[in-house]
Amino acid sequence: MAIRNIRTNEDEILRKKSKKVDVIDDRILTLLDDMAETMYYSKGVGLAAPQVGVLRRVVVIDVGDGLIELINPEIIEKEGEKKEIEGCLSFPGLLGEVVRPERVVVSALNRNGEKITLEGEDLLARAFCHEIDHLDGVLFVDKVERFISRDELERDNEEIDDEERGEEG
Repeated sequence: MAIRNIRTNEDEILRKKSKKVDVIDDRILTLLDDMAETMYYSKGVGLAAPQVGVLRRVVVIDVGDGLIELINPEIIEKEGEKKEIEGCLSFPGLLGEVVRPERVVVSALNRNGEKITLEGEDLLARAFCHEIDHLDGVLFVDKVERFISRDELERDNEEIDDEERGEEG
């Protein structure tokens, strides 16, 4: 396994559409392993193959419930809408409010080539949508309704902490 370089916002590969994986071979398995290691090293919750310079429909996600590896993922069901703050490993330090479905169902292949169907709500649904967008050359900055500074985020978090303790800001 190896930590790969994450492509950042200036890299045109992030705007390209990824190709379907036809054969799950050692190269794809190594890609999955490297992507997971890179995601954990970078303290992200998801990573798509184009972010490490590979135009293949491969995604890894871990929102705290264990690693999810998806090959050729597709969203087959969407429900609800929710606006939340997002960031992206390819846009370090940039945050913004993005509207995404509250719940999605995703169909994909696992590393063994078996078809799987997964349901995601809240953060997992958001991660599925964010990473699958990457596979189509769509970036979170394309969907941001309002950019948020780190200072603003920290201020909001302090106000929430004060409210939870019964203090006024």
